[in-house]
Amino acid sequence: MECTDEFGLWRVFMKKEKKKRLHRIAERAKVRRERKLETVNGKITITHSGFGFVTLPENEQGEKPEDVFIPPQFVGDAMDGDDVKVALLPPRDDHPGDRDRGPAGKVIEVIGRNREELVGELLAGHRVRPLNKRMPDEIEISGSRNGAKRGDWVKVKLLSHEDGVWRGAVRRVLGRAGVIAADLDAVMAEYDLAPVYSAKDDEEAAKIEPREIAREDHTGALTLTIDPFDAKDFDDALSIAPGEKPSEVVIGVHISDVAAFIAPKSKFDKQAEKRSFSCYLPGRTLPMLPKALTAKISLQAGVNSNAHSVFLTVEKETGRVVSFRRCHTVVKVDHRLNYEEVQEFLDHGKAPADWSDGLKKELRLMLDVTRNMRKYRKAAEGFIELDLPEVRVLCSEADNKILGMVSKMPRESEQLVEECMLAANSAVGTELGEKGIAGIYRVHPQPDPEKIAEFTGIMEDSFGLTPGDLTERKACNAFLAGLPDDPRRPVILSLMLRSMPRAYYLEKPALHFGLGKTRYAHFTSPIRRYPDLIVHQQLWNYDTKTRTRTAATMTRVAADCSMKEENNDAAYFAANDRLKLRYLEERLDAGLDNFYEGVIVKVVANGIQVDIRALGMYGFVERERLPGEFRRSEFGFRQERGHKNYKPGDFIYLQLSHIDFARGTALFVPAGHAR
Repeated sequence: MECTDEFGLWRVFMKKEKKKRLHRIAERAKVRRERKLETVNGKITITHSGFGFVTLPENEQGEKPEDVFIPPQFVGDAMDGDDVKVALLPPRDDHPGDRDRGPAGKVIEVIGRNREELVGELLAGHRVRPLNKRMPDEIEISGSRNGAKRGDWVKVKLLSHEDGVWRGAVRRVLGRAGVIAADLDAVMAEYDLAPVYSAKDDEEAAKIEPREIAREDHTGALTLTIDPFDAKDFDDALSIAPGEKPSEVVIGVHISDVAAFIAPKSKFDKQAEKRSFSCYLPGRTLPMLPKALTAKISLQAGVNSNAHSVFLTVEKETGRVVSFRRCHTVVKVDHRLNYEEVQEFLDHGKAPADWSDGLKKELRLMLDVTRNMRKYRKAAEGFIELDLPEVRVLCSEADNKILGMVSKMPRESEQLVEECMLAANSAVGTELGEKGIAGIYRVHPQPDPEKIAEFTGIMEDSFGLTPGDLTERKACNAFLAGLPDDPRRPVILSLMLRSMPRAYYLEKPALHFGLGKTRYAHFTSPIRRYPDLIVHQQLWNYDTKTRTRTAATMTRVAADCSMKEENNDAAYFAANDRLKLRYLEERLDAGLDNFYEGVIVKVVANGIQVDIRALGMYGFVERERLPGEFRRSEFGFRQERGHKNYKPGDFIYLQLSHIDFARGTALFVPAGHAR
């Protein structure tokens, strides 16, 4: 019996050794194959769908290579943001079109991890579902849960990745998922957002006095601010005056002179650089500067304020900016207006009782001139108009109660302000270049052919549209002009926007594809954006003949701000999407109507994904919730007995069924078929 057992153990041992040996042989063969392929290093971005794009550094000529597409099966154990080595794959001979779609590759090594921890919700079975949808679907927990219960937000340290399974350990509990304050805490922890300033910081910041500089007095000019009704800061104001010629006007764009209060390398300059931006989560504001200082340097109504102004001389009839000049000023805001009341005045001529005739006259003149400025800019620069409604949750910061949702389209009152800010930013970008001042520019590269090809395929297959060459602005505008004026339009705009690259910051001027500009800086929001503040500081030092920061510093700051801006945006969308689900749950529990119109954007094996514009989110209909029996067809689902089809591009009316918080998804059924 002993011999039999020993022989059996020996056979098991030999089988394991053989398996290991075969694995080593396969690995060596794999390495030999990959060595024959060209390899490149870059940073990987992984999409919600599981595939990735690797961004490569600039070459010696300063050119940026195309991103490398990584199919889901070739992502390996790379996570979003990792530095990776990629083996470039040869185009497939049976798919000659692949040669026109840009390079594809396979991750063969993770050179550097972007993160060691993540935040997720603890599920049954010692599993954690990450909050960030770009992270792995699930993490298996090893060891103690450190007091965490199912349904808690937890911070997890990643331990290993073997056989396609990620394992981690619970480090600490953040709070109960579903409690809005805890949801926001989880978002802040996942995206590593800096906390609000302390009372001590506020007290210290409030004592800062402005530095001295020569200023022009413009307190006699009728000056106004136009902001959202719930604005947290006031860093820009406008004025308008006659020009030297009867055919011209001078628009004054007055920006809070933040550099007067925040000197380079001072305590709050370092804090502002660390944050880089104010972050506006629904229900929680995380300002770049202390609240007391923000209030002090904002352009408050009725008081003299330090401003950094750009005066634009504009032809009234054509809208052409003839010239500009920049200087430090003292201004006094006469009227604080909001977009809603200005829009009511522009649409219907109705104005609050305290509006003077002078204010009304100035507003009408501003509207006429900025309309012409926009027309001139459209003809000269061919900017792309992607007017997409923004749907956001309104949440009280005092008690974290959800107040509702609001859908906002750009209105003419906002375009009036935007036109002036764009012109001021362009003027400053031009001056930086002309005077050789190291600065930071806002750039937006041409669309990636790979992503445009994917978008084109969706348009042709799902919507019967042929976009043309969307790497050219003229083609983009022609495509947008021909879009149907129905609920499909915002869906198409959303998909088009997703196919475009992000704008980012760079230490040298380059193309801003969306605006059609080549020397464009951010100058008009120094209270909430560090790139604007550092440009203000550079101009202050230039004006006072003191040393400016170097181009090398601008390179570092531009890259850091670009990364933090993307992170802040991701945090905002994560919080907004989470609170939308809470809002829908509250409506469901209250028995309120939950019927919505949507457009099908994708059909997968287990159901259909629907873009619901009224909610600004995707919903999902499970296949078994469709009425009747359906089978997959080339384009979607076809009813076995009947004529009903579900395919991308179709309208569908839905009723909310329930919320799957673990997966972060709202589940719907076709209207009238709830069961």
